[in-house]
Amino acid sequence: MENVIIIGTGCAGWTAAIYTARSNLNPLVISGTQIGGQLTTTTEVENFPGFPEGIMGPDLMMKMQQQAERFGARVEYAQVTGVTRGEDGIFTLDLDGKTLQSHTVIIATGASARYLGLPGEEKLVGRGLTSCATCDGAFYRNVPVCVVGGGDSACEEATFLTRFASKVYLIHRRDPLRASKIMADRALANDKIEPVWESAIEEYLLDENGEVRGVKLVNLKTEARSELELKCVFVAIGHVPNTSFLQGTGVSLDEQGYIIQTKGTETGVPGLFAAGDVADHVYRQAITAAGQGCAAALEAERYLAAHE
Repeated sequence: MENVIIIGTGCAGWTAAIYTARSNLNPLVISGTQIGGQLTTTTEVENFPGFPEGIMGPDLMMKMQQQAERFGARVEYAQVTGVTRGEDGIFTLDLDGKTLQSHTVIIATGASARYLGLPGEEKLVGRGLTSCATCDGAFYRNVPVCVVGGGDSACEEATFLTRFASKVYLIHRRDPLRASKIMADRALANDKIEPVWESAIEEYLLDENGEVRGVKLVNLKTEARSELELKCVFVAIGHVPNTSFLQGTGVSLDEQGYIIQTKGTETGVPGLFAAGDVADHVYRQAITAAGQGCAAALEAERYLAAHE
């Protein structure tokens, strides 16, 4: 029987592990399929406090893991397929052919960026393909880039990127944008943003180093093909929260599948907490995920103390 099981090994999961381990709760961390979360697909991270020269995403996650393990956190490399809470308040987790039981559970499974589904796409993440302008925009100063999408997020990302890029192509499958009027008007009024209407990326064009140098477009109305020379593709067509395994748990999800937090990091199911991008579709930053991981750990500790 575990005191606390943490599902997920991103910033939220490792921070929760550090705090619960230092509280002598001997946490067990379940790695999931993407160990280290989204930051393992990121190159240099410049906006995480404490690293003035920046740090590679995988290195940051490795340091977090080492810190958690230093205080006694244990890691099991498996994937959780189901969570149930019994009448006695004990949680049972199904994973890879066996079960585990725990008094509390912290869900920190994050969200996966939705990409275009083109061949070889996964190998290009961090090599001219990304889903986070805030994370990676500063690496593309004075060069052309593009944003794919037509909603508020796409307009916000495109506007943000004009601080760095020489030009931002906003590629949308339709005309007009789906974004709210204020966001759309702001983006289209910016001289650096050029909309590319009724078009989709058909292929990524690569340089000799295997990095993005441009894209091949297809006009969905005329079927005409064209190419754009650019250095990075920012995909802003949404994220998919990793919550499919929570079916039947009683955890409330919003229409997009994100966990609805009732108070702090509580989920409405006693003893079950959520932290990071699995519940946060607003900020989606490493530092905010870490903060929520800390909060979930403190709340799990208080829950255990109250139910001793």
